[in-house]
Amino acid sequence: MVLVIAGCGSAENSPGQAPEGVTITHKFGETVVPADPQRVVTVGWTDQDYVLPFGVVPVASREFFEEYNDYPWVQEATGGTPIPTWGADEIDFEAIAAERPDVIFAIYETIDQQTYDRLSQIAPTVIQSADYADEETPWDVQLLITGTALGKESEAQDLVAQVQGRIDEAKTANPEFEGKTLVVDFGPESGGHWLLPENDPRRSLFTALGFATQDVDGDVSEEKLDLLNRDVLFVNGATKEQMLASPAFARLPVVTQDRTLYTTFESNLSGALTYSGPDALLYALDVLTPQLANALNGRPVADLADA
Repeated sequence: MVLVIAGCGSAENSPGQAPEGVTITHKFGETVVPADPQRVVTVGWTDQDYVLPFGVVPVASREFFEEYNDYPWVQEATGGTPIPTWGADEIDFEAIAAERPDVIFAIYETIDQQTYDRLSQIAPTVIQSADYADEETPWDVQLLITGTALGKESEAQDLVAQVQGRIDEAKTANPEFEGKTLVVDFGPESGGHWLLPENDPRRSLFTALGFATQDVDGDVSEEKLDLLNRDVLFVNGATKEQMLASPAFARLPVVTQDRTLYTTFESNLSGALTYSGPDALLYALDVLTPQLANALNGRPVADLADA
């Protein structure tokens, strides 16, 4: 990742001189973001979760999880006022233009050149670095890109250090996490099993805590559910009762030995892992750490369906 600062903060400018913006280098070139942008629109699926920690509430955002405005860390940042959204299926260029944004964030999204060009005609648009595949930018990199674009690079660095420090504390307190294989079974309530790959941001917290990723990712059929049978299984998108309806699933040792955690898509925990901004990660860390420890130490795990 390369962040090129083209302008300095106000403390380093001459009296009466307006601060310059910053230049962000990304996969399609460079974007110059004006200093102190006031009207921010987020297009990436999770980008709203990365501007809120800087005291910036988007004037509009792409709809993703309908529960988003109700998450506790979001409520704290917005004061309970819902962030306006447009539909999730496609990028609504007209709706974005109507908001007269100073900057558009489209980092956690698969943006092609044509889409980037159209967004850039509306306002300076910040997308991901060429260093990562689409929708695989690590949380700390996304936070640094976002903070730098908002003129808050130092604050972003502090936030990364704070969150990483909390994660490191939990990892140190639970050395049994290191090297254990944790499988994330994503979305089984839709009728299938999808194992998240290592670089998917939705499993970034588990990786940061020291857990290894299973060897196989993607779709898994009922006939191959033994691929879920590793040290710990995290089911994101179904209740325990729903999962145990499958005899093949119910007989897995990781299930019968109570080393499986369950949550639903409607839970705050699922939202925290999905959006994975700094405050969301800390929420998930507090909920998950004791239950992961329970799973690996033969203690009962809590029902996280509504966590």
